[in-house]
Order: sequence, then C-alpha cells, then structure tokens
Amino acid sequence: MSAKPIELMAPAGSFESMMAAIQGGANSVYFGVEQLNMRARSSINFSISDLPEIAALCERYKVRSYLTLNTIIYDHDVRMVQTLLTAAKAASITAVIAADQAVIAMARQLQMEVHISTQVNITNLETVRFYSLFADVVVLSRELSIRRIKAICDGIEREQIKGPSGKLVAIEVFAHGALCMAVSGKCYLSLHTQNSSANRGACLQNCRRKYKVVDMEEGHELEIDNEYIMSPKDLCTIPFIDQLLDAGVRVLKIEGRGKGPEYVKTVTQCYREAIDAYNAHALTPEKIDRWMQAMEKVYNRGFWGGYMFGQQLGEWTDSSGSKASTRKIYLGRGHHYYPKSQIGEFKIESYPLQVGDQIMITGKHIGVYETSITSLHVNDAGAASIANKGDICAFPVEVPIHKTDKLYKIVPVEEMA
Repeated sequence: MSAKPIELMAPAGSFESMMAAIQGGANSVYFGVEQLNMRARSSINFSISDLPEIAALCERYKVRSYLTLNTIIYDHDVRMVQTLLTAAKAASITAVIAADQAVIAMARQLQMEVHISTQVNITNLETVRFYSLFADVVVLSRELSIRRIKAICDGIEREQIKGPSGKLVAIEVFAHGALCMAVSGKCYLSLHTQNSSANRGACLQNCRRKYKVVDMEEGHELEIDNEYIMSPKDLCTIPFIDQLLDAGVRVLKIEGRGKGPEYVKTVTQCYREAIDAYNAHALTPEKIDRWMQAMEKVYNRGFWGGYMFGQQLGEWTDSSGSKASTRKIYLGRGHHYYPKSQIGEFKIESYPLQVGDQIMITGKHIGVYETSITSLHVNDAGAASIANKGDICAFPVEVPIHKTDKLYKIVPVEEMA
C-alpha cells in the first residue's frame, strides 16, 4: 500500500516560527497579516509588505503558504480585506483560510484557493458539499469524534465531492494545541467583560483564570479548587494518530501562532515523524512515548484527546500557565559570526552562560538552533568557564548567526523553583 499524502500544517506567528516550522518538517504554514485573523492580539503577525518575502521563503522550501482571514468581518473591513487578498494574490500566497462569506467570495473572484475555517463549525457532509462549491479544503468542527469525522470522509469518497480544483475535497482537523471551551472557538467572554472580541482576534483569555461561585440568595462563596474549570488541557492526537488518519483526514493542523519558535519546531517535528512512521507502518508505543516526552518540554497545559472519542466534558487544567518541563532563560543577542571557523559571538545581557549549559538560538534566518556549550571564549581573553553580563563570548555554532538572533539557556523547571 502506497503512503498516504498527509499534509502537516504548522503555525507561523513570526519569521522565526515560520523557519522553525520549515525545520520541523511542515508541508504548509499558516499566518496572519495585520488585524483580520484569530490571533491578531496574541501573535506578532506580519504586514502586507512581508507577503512577497513569506511567499519566496515558502517557495524556496516547497512549503505551502496560507493567509488566515477568518475573523468576523464588518462593512468597514471590506476594503482592507480586498487590499489584503489582492496583495496575497500578487505575492503568490497559496491559499486563504476564511469563514466569512464576503471573504470567500472576494477570494474566489481573484481565483485564489480557499480553505474553510473551523470557525464555520462544519459538522456534516451536506455542509461540506455546500462549501465544495468554493473550497478545496474544509476544516471540521473541533468537537467531532473520530467516528463522525470518518463518516464525513467516507461520504466525500463515496459521492466524489470535489472542490473548484477538480480534486476531492480534503478534510482538515485540529490535531494539537490549545483548546477553547467554546464551540469551535466562538467565545464572547472577553467581549462582554472587556469589550475585546475573541471573534475579532482579540481574546483576553478570561477562561484561563480562577473563579469563585457565588450563591446569589445568601451570598455564600465557593472557590473552585484544583481546576481551571473553563480552561481545557491541550489537545494531543499523537497517541491515536493512526486512527485519525485511517478515518480519512488529509490535513493535520498544529495550533500555536502565539507560541515561541521552539514550541513550533518541537511539535511539528514530532508530528512529522509520527506521520512518516504511520505511512511506513512503523508506529510503536516506544516512539509515541518519546514524542510525548519531547512535547512535554515545550509550552503545554497538559494533554488530552479532546472530543475525538466522544467525551462530553473537557479535561480541565490545574494551572493557569505552561506545564512544560523545561524553560528558556534569555541571555543575550548575536554579535558576530566567523563562517570559516563556525564560531558565533554573543553579547551577554542578563544571566551568565557556562560551559555545559544547554542553549537555544532563535532568529528570522536561523529558526531554532539547539546545542550544548562545550567550550567558551570570553572578551578575547581566551578560554573561560563562564561569561557574565556585559561580556562578549564565543562558542561553536554550525549555522550563521545575525545580530538580531536571541540566545537562551534551557533549564529544567525544577532548577527554577
């Protein structure tokens, strides 16, 4: 049996993360420009002027590029949408991820490939059939079970439902990352409390906080202990990725445009290896354990399987922030690079760097580079065991660094307690 063409789609909230996604083995990246995307507040995002560079980078690495335009659109947004789509078309961006009918219509008028966002909350074959008039990829609701996903995928195959390209409509599902308590992410909490709409990309994450329950008749207060009752654990499908792909899913999406490049690279790499192992009939419990351990090192709220097996209620996290087993500590920035000797110089701006430390360098061109310090030279004075704040230090780096690159030390969480 030949390998199934499974597309792995990774988030890009910055050029650093875009390069990290490429390094991790993504087939496609999705990103936002300016305000009209679901991570307008939480990620750096790009400008219209970045579109040609994004397209060129993705073309160089044979990665598909997807512009997210999936927020609620008002009349005063239409001109901006048209400007964005026209610029994306001119830059040869691969496709547009959309939810609003106005965006879909304008993209199709420009003959751009359209993907239907999870914000549409598609839960049945008839809705897929309708959107096949406009789109080649349809993202299903996050609340569907594998059984229901399979029924839709089987229906597309059985009835030969094709998109504008003439190919069968491809089904995409959310495979990994932060889940929202609201159906397909349509939440109104931060709009009601602080006039900041999640559906306009400006979620303030009220759900990630602790709450008290108040008896309105007698005024008794109960504090919700041990659980953040509106904050689900992160979705992780690697433990049952074979069942998901057997169901007929053709695109797996990783969430995380607001997270760091190390998260993007690690998670993307794990899912890349899992997909390749699935196609090689080589998935094993030992490999799954190794991937889980790797993903536990970067940002996460704990893991669960979402609604894939029909759970009615979420598994709530017991903390507000990350449960990652490691943390990165900012040390300094790039200073100079010597290509012949492959030595990188950095200026230490905060905490000391020592021989034996695990480090990570991130940047627009380098993406994510990790190594350990085996030797250290400080201030042109020769070998040293430690570099302190204000020092210029040098150590081996196999790839070129730039002055905008950031240097971090990676430490186990228990060392920071």
